[in-house]
Amino acid sequence: MKKIVIILSLISIQFANATVKDTLHFSNPFFKYRMIVEDDCDACGCSANGGSMGFSSMLNNNFIGVRYVYQSYTTKEGIFNNSPWIDENFNTLQLWSRIPITKRIQLSALLPYHNNSRALATGNESISGFGDLTLMGMYTLHETTIDSTTIYSHKIQLGGGFKAPTGAYSTSNNGTLNPSFQLGTGSWDYLLVSEYVIKRKQLGLNTALSYTFKTENQKLYQFGNQFNYGSTLFYLWDLETIKLVPQMGFAGEVYASNKQVKQDVIGTKGDIFFSKFGLEVGHEKFSLGINAMLPINQNLTGGNVKANYRFGLNLNYQL
Repeated sequence: MKKIVIILSLISIQFANATVKDTLHFSNPFFKYRMIVEDDCDACGCSANGGSMGFSSMLNNNFIGVRYVYQSYTTKEGIFNNSPWIDENFNTLQLWSRIPITKRIQLSALLPYHNNSRALATGNESISGFGDLTLMGMYTLHETTIDSTTIYSHKIQLGGGFKAPTGAYSTSNNGTLNPSFQLGTGSWDYLLVSEYVIKRKQLGLNTALSYTFKTENQKLYQFGNQFNYGSTLFYLWDLETIKLVPQMGFAGEVYASNKQVKQDVIGTKGDIFFSKFGLEVGHEKFSLGINAMLPINQNLTGGNVKANYRFGLNLNYQL
C-alpha cells in the first residue's frame, strides 16, 4: 500500500477531554509515541512497495525499469471538528524489475526513492531519501502451452518475499499529523503474493492478491497487516512497429488495526476501493506505461484522511 490507519490519541494534558481513548488500561511509558498513523505505506506513500499499483507489466513478463508514483491526500491537521485540512503529496521514484532465474522462477525487486511534501499552517515541510527495499520470489505453478488449438491460456503464479527497513524512520513526526510522512516504516515485513492471468487471443484479465504481515519496529510500534486485491482487463494491439495495451480495472486495500505495545489501537482499521485506468506502449524491447487510480469508496482513519488520486508512469526494458 504503501497504508492508511490513524491512531487517534492524546499527546498532552491539553487533549484530556477528547472523546477518543487508547485501548491500553495502564500507565503507558510509550505515551509520547501516540500519533495519527496511516496504516499502510502504499496508502500513505512512505514506503510505496507496489501494492495496488501492481508488481508487473501487462506487456512484458520479465523486465527492468523505473516507475514514478504520485499520491495525493488531504489530511486533517488535528483531532477536533474544526481542525484544518492540509494537502500532502508523495512522490516516489522506483527501480523495479522481474528477473527470470529459471524457467518457472522469477525474482521481483523494488527500491523506492521518496520526495514528500505537505503544506502546514506553519509553513511547507518536505523530506527525501531512499525508502524500504522489497524483494519477492515468484513461482509459475501453471502455464498453458500455446498451439494452434489453444482458445484460452492460463498462467498462475505464487510467491513471497520481504520488505527490509532500508528507509529512515523518525519519531520526530509524532503528533496529530500523518506520521507516515516518513521514508520508511522501520520494520521487517513479509509478503505473500498470487497472480492469475487468463487470455483469449488479444484479450486478457490479470488478477492479483497480496497479503503483508507487519512486525514491530524498534520504536515498539507495529503497523496493521494489509490485504491488497485487484483485477485488470487488457487488450493487446500488435501493430507493425508498436504494441498498444489499454487497460482498466479495480483495486482495493484493507488494513488491520495497528498495535502499540502489542495492544490494538482503536480507530486504526481502514479500507479503500479504487478504479484503475492505464495504457502501455511497446517498441522493440522498450515499453512506456501510464496509469491512474481514482477512489470509488474509502474509509480511512474515520474520515480524517482522504485519498484524492494516484498516478503512475513507468519505463521498462524487456529482459
